[in-house]
Amino acid sequence: MKEMTLGEICSAVNGRFLKTCDRNLKIEKLTTDTREIEKGSLFIPFQGDNFDGHDFIEQAFEKGALCCFSQKKIEAKGIIILVEDTRKAFRMLAMYYLTLFNVKVVGITGSVGKTTTKDMIASVLEEKYKVLKTQGNFNNEIGLPKTIFNLEDDHEVAVLEMGMNSFGEISRLSEIAKPDIAVITNVGVSHIENLGSREGILRAKSEIFEYLKKDGVAVLNADNDMIATLSGKLNFKTFWFSIENKSDFYAENIAPIGLEGIKCTVVFKDEKTDVTIPVPGEHMVLNALSAAAVGKALNLTMEQIKRGIENFVPTAMRMAVNKTDFGLTLINDAYNANPVSMKAAIDVLCTSKGRTVAIMGDMFELGNFAPSLHYEVGEYAVKAGVFLSICIGENSLKIYDGIKENGGNAMYFKTQEEFLQSNLKEIFISGDTVLIKASRGMHFEKTAEKLQEVK
Repeated sequence: MKEMTLGEICSAVNGRFLKTCDRNLKIEKLTTDTREIEKGSLFIPFQGDNFDGHDFIEQAFEKGALCCFSQKKIEAKGIIILVEDTRKAFRMLAMYYLTLFNVKVVGITGSVGKTTTKDMIASVLEEKYKVLKTQGNFNNEIGLPKTIFNLEDDHEVAVLEMGMNSFGEISRLSEIAKPDIAVITNVGVSHIENLGSREGILRAKSEIFEYLKKDGVAVLNADNDMIATLSGKLNFKTFWFSIENKSDFYAENIAPIGLEGIKCTVVFKDEKTDVTIPVPGEHMVLNALSAAAVGKALNLTMEQIKRGIENFVPTAMRMAVNKTDFGLTLINDAYNANPVSMKAAIDVLCTSKGRTVAIMGDMFELGNFAPSLHYEVGEYAVKAGVFLSICIGENSLKIYDGIKENGGNAMYFKTQEEFLQSNLKEIFISGDTVLIKASRGMHFEKTAEKLQEVK
């Protein structure tokens, strides 16, 4: 983290010091967690429904913090900057910190594929630039500022994932990041419980344009029916990418190569480049096309774009393929799930040879649509030809129903623990290809670990 003086920090957040201090003292680290405090840190306490970080301010000073934010007038040993709201001040400080660097910012949002797209775009841009990218799930109003505070003087591009589950969140994230390039991967049904409809989801995702720079670039999925309605409505240069149509960036000669990946030809104007995407699934072609569009917007050559795509390494539990000692081929896509990504993962599973087994768990934040959307996934598994589906979780009973009522082969377990306590050797045989997928809250990494241990 780049040094900031107490004076500039106080000014950036419209705060005031509760007592006189040396405004030239410098902060080299900030944290929202007292366990991470180092000498000279800035501690920012948050208030929640069931906790209050202000209770730890004295502890922060005892551990060596130089300064703390507070939204309460309190007596403390160290330097206090009084702010209206500590969460807002955290965002304001990140906004200011970003202005200290000459970096291009790529903001990415969408119902499905944000993390994989973010990683693919970063992989491409790293062929030319020093890139900072969002790590893990740091894509909300706490995580995105934390990512920004990792910027150093040698960074040239920041690739920032933006997540949300209600209106206004993307707007606040876009205000912090003020992107030069805004990418929307797609609009599906994730978070429909809070947003009411796919039209509502599109409106929430489109908040990313509120703070896109005037000379910025929008990178949009032309194959998504909802995003396509934005055509002609944006006052920004726009790159469209597509598999189904000949847009600005499109793909030809798409050829799956099993679980090793997928080949295609990326086309942009009169340039054609053959690439091998090292992760399976046709949806990965769209990710590659979006990365190509961002690469072109930032002046990469097609050869650099090709290398970046082919050097792509996905985040853990994102279509990670490996073999176990028992002879299973595991497709670990347990990072998260929604109906669109679940169906895409089933498609990948069904490219493999031999018996296919889909271990599927609950998909969250679908509200009243949950029963029908889970049932559709079950129907889809049968149509795709999955040999055996293992459905886990209360909502996944509807996946099971969708499979059994359409003539498929399925097992149902109410909990993951119940499944893991079953005789796995009676369910699986050597040579099976096994997909593991559910929403993050199902913690299906436990299933992946258990299957690795089967001998």
